[in-house]
Amino acid sequence: MAETRSILHSPYSSGSPIPSAEPQDLGLQHEILDQVDKIIQKQYPKMRSFLLLHRGKLVYERYYGGHSVSSLNDLRSATKSFTSILFGIALSRGELPDLNSSIKDIFQRYIPERAHPLLHKVSLHHLLTMTSGFAWQTGKKLGEPLIHRFHRNRKWTSFALSLPVVEQEMGLFQYRSTDSHLLSVAISEATGMDAYAYARQHLFGPLGIHHAAWSPSPEGHSMGHVGLYLTSRDMAKFGLCCLDGGRWEGERLIPESWLEQALTPQVKGYPAFGDYGFQWWNGMQNGTPFALAHGHGGQQIYLFPKLDTVVVFTADSKVSRWKNPRVLLERHILDAIQSKSPPSSDDSN
Repeated sequence: MAETRSILHSPYSSGSPIPSAEPQDLGLQHEILDQVDKIIQKQYPKMRSFLLLHRGKLVYERYYGGHSVSSLNDLRSATKSFTSILFGIALSRGELPDLNSSIKDIFQRYIPERAHPLLHKVSLHHLLTMTSGFAWQTGKKLGEPLIHRFHRNRKWTSFALSLPVVEQEMGLFQYRSTDSHLLSVAISEATGMDAYAYARQHLFGPLGIHHAAWSPSPEGHSMGHVGLYLTSRDMAKFGLCCLDGGRWEGERLIPESWLEQALTPQVKGYPAFGDYGFQWWNGMQNGTPFALAHGHGGQQIYLFPKLDTVVVFTADSKVSRWKNPRVLLERHILDAIQSKSPPSSDDSN
């Protein structure tokens, strides 16, 4: 691998700004959002930020627990959605093979001698949709008992590739973080850059994201399943870019065709979370479709394309039990947007 400097901090700067507006300018009731803020303060002690973006503008932003606009959030498994987007960029640039290609082709030097005989049937598409069939354990709340063995191993890639392949499970969804990490390794193998370096060149740089970090695996790859740290505003920028078909300030950063696949159901998921696209959860909420980058503790980037809305929540990630802020969307935020009044006449867009 040509570059393995996966952790990189830089002094905070606002970078590329996000256009802002007052809620009432876009037909939203400020009082309803203030009520959400009050509920968070009373009932969500681990919450760190709440941002609402509508029609391309930041209309509400609050921080909690001593966090601020410059604070980095541990995205946990929301990292997976960024890995997917980087994978799509690399694929569009001709740096990765076809999605139906066997993973043996790109991971040849990591495959253990006693690999499972069905390994050659596992494709890159299987990894993207978590349908690889690798033997794994997943709890009702997405807990993964085997992840601790994976993290203790010094050779993460070989560990993931040494898992038995259960033929009858191939093509069926099972939440499996090793699949996500293998996607990051594939980016490294195909481009000669770890995913973080690749992101700085092709995604984060153009988005004006500079104050960030991404933890490496013991082998020097950016972790594909966790490990990314971003500010809440930079999470919002990413959400806006995805919502706008991959464009940012007039520049195409993400292939629109990739987003169409990544953000829509590819496989039936879990009822409590939704269906699954390419490392994104998706489904219907309050009668409107959503896509979600989701991480333990409440690290969430919600996209609501039909409402032209992005919602960002962040929270303390070092918790065993946590309260999902999804109920705030269901009971307050989405109703406020769906029933909003027409924007004021001085709104130029």
